[in-house]
Amino acid sequence: MAAKGTAPASTAAAAEPAGSAAPTAAASSVTAEMLQIVQDHSSYVWALLGGILVFNMQAGFAMLELGVCRAKNSINVLMKNYLDFCIGSIVYLLIGFNIQFGSSWMGILGLDSTWLPNFGAEHKVWVFWFFQVGFASVACTIVSGAIAERTKFMGYLIYSALFTVLIYPITGHWAWGGAGGSWGMAGDKGWLEAMGFIDFAGSSVVHACGGACALAGVIVVGPRVGRFAKDGTPRIIAGHNLPLAALGALLLWFGWFGFNAGSTLAANDAMGRIAVNTLISPSAGAVFAMIAMWLAQGKSDVGIAINGSLGGAVGITACCANISPASALVVGAVAGLLTTGATILLERLRLDDVAGAVPVHLVNGLWGTLSVALFDEKGFDAGRLGVQALGTFSVAAFSFVAGFAIFKLIDLTVGLRASEEEQLDGLDFSEHAVNAYPDFQTSERA
Repeated sequence: MAAKGTAPASTAAAAEPAGSAAPTAAASSVTAEMLQIVQDHSSYVWALLGGILVFNMQAGFAMLELGVCRAKNSINVLMKNYLDFCIGSIVYLLIGFNIQFGSSWMGILGLDSTWLPNFGAEHKVWVFWFFQVGFASVACTIVSGAIAERTKFMGYLIYSALFTVLIYPITGHWAWGGAGGSWGMAGDKGWLEAMGFIDFAGSSVVHACGGACALAGVIVVGPRVGRFAKDGTPRIIAGHNLPLAALGALLLWFGWFGFNAGSTLAANDAMGRIAVNTLISPSAGAVFAMIAMWLAQGKSDVGIAINGSLGGAVGITACCANISPASALVVGAVAGLLTTGATILLERLRLDDVAGAVPVHLVNGLWGTLSVALFDEKGFDAGRLGVQALGTFSVAAFSFVAGFAIFKLIDLTVGLRASEEEQLDGLDFSEHAVNAYPDFQTSERA
């Protein structure tokens, strides 16, 4: 017998008006649809916020490079960092984006179209493009700091355009081509992605790619006038504003939370882990880089501490979503040691990398990509490590060869290296006819 105040199930069912099940189902469908809309738009907002934070990294690169360069090259540094973003955004819109995310040709590059994304197809393509253009710009501007103070402005701008069309989109397609599938693009996987290669936010695609091009540029353009004595002994050329360089590094670190956590492209549970790892790894990188330099040269160097933190950030970028905070600490510590060691090695090889782009981005881009397999919470997998090694070294090798060819071509045509006289006067004067600090004498020829 049914309890008082309730009807037996059969009686209650009989008492329901005909057709009541249909409205209930319809209401459930509407509710589910509304929830999906809210979830989708939350993801759009998160991706846009991530893109804005990544855009902020451009200011960080400019301040960092400005601080480690001499005052007489300040305007040149700012112009390079400003214009490489502007030019890169245009060519990425016109050509690069579709090469990266268009219908795949043999897993190598997208050939859907080479002229403008189809923004009219789905509005979410706009969000996806906005997020991705920041990554292209970060990869491009890595080179600026490496070849600072002796590179012709026009030659650098030509490199920026060619890199954002020919190098970054191709390596990006290899690893991330399928990522555009849920954002209105073709969704075809590149050859590395099809093998199971993982580079969550770009240790290889962005940083090893840009770092390899930086190494190529350093080799082609040669060292600054006065950087090495005739017998090869290195000479210190101090930057004019190290506090500004530290501020630039902090701006980069701030933007990295959008770079890494924003790469979820969705408001989900992974964001917290990624943010924590993006805090821990750079912290460890700074501490261990400083300790290593202390032991090697008996001093705590502010520049190496800054670059150690950036090396830790690069190292965690590929693996931030699949390792624990404890592992992130190890990744950052090793990154700091690698940054210090690679910096010392470059100097012994007489390679003049002003901002330390090669140790920070190339070396730790390789390390971070391997860390995906070494520290995966699901356990170590030798097969995975092999795929990761193949992927990261393929990206670095292609980027180096292509970058070297581009820099050589520029050098043989419009010219890449500023003359000795131009370097002594400062590129602010020779390239832009202006002095960043008119109340002070900045030229070495006065």
